[in-house]
Amino acid sequence: MTMLQVMCRYRNVWNIDLKLRPAFLGGIMQGSGNKPPGLVPNKFLYMTTDLHRLAQYFQVPISPPADPFEAMFEKGSLSAMRFVAAVQEREVGGDKQVEQVSRELWMRIWSQDKDITQPASLSEAAMKAGLSASEVEELLKLSTSKEIKDKLKRSTQEALDHRAFGFPLAVCHVNGKAEVFFGSDRFELIAHCIGEKWMGPQPAAAKL
Repeated sequence: MTMLQVMCRYRNVWNIDLKLRPAFLGGIMQGSGNKPPGLVPNKFLYMTTDLHRLAQYFQVPISPPADPFEAMFEKGSLSAMRFVAAVQEREVGGDKQVEQVSRELWMRIWSQDKDITQPASLSEAAMKAGLSASEVEELLKLSTSKEIKDKLKRSTQEALDHRAFGFPLAVCHVNGKAEVFFGSDRFELIAHCIGEKWMGPQPAAAKL
């Protein structure tokens, strides 16, 4: 979410055409042969500390789930990502709904320690993001369709084609070449790559 938050803060600051692409982390891990860093005890302890530092620096309300292994490995995010893919499929004229629904789903799991796998949970997040009950009902049906399952598979495979091994991931298309950046500590390099200036996690405040 740090990557999403910051890139959305910069979408009207940098000269970029930001496109949000939902993909499935589990498919990336399996397809790349990567292993979750949380399975290494020292990495897990470091990540726990580092998340709090990131939350403060980027001003994002991070509060990890009480049982992160259950949230990430047992429940996972497949149904949530299919739902976001369905939102993207139906949205016309931009990706504001994709951004808002993604943010609400992230808030549920990484700030409020709530479920993001059940239809009721997806509905609650979507309605909080501003969608109507009828829109949510349609999206829940669409999210289980072959059309959306295939859509998510394609976007996940496209990320793998860019040699993704985890998320967050940004692909910058500059002068016909794709530059790939992994992690939430690459914003300075992204800015350098696209010829823009990094003004910190809150560009609006930096310009005052």
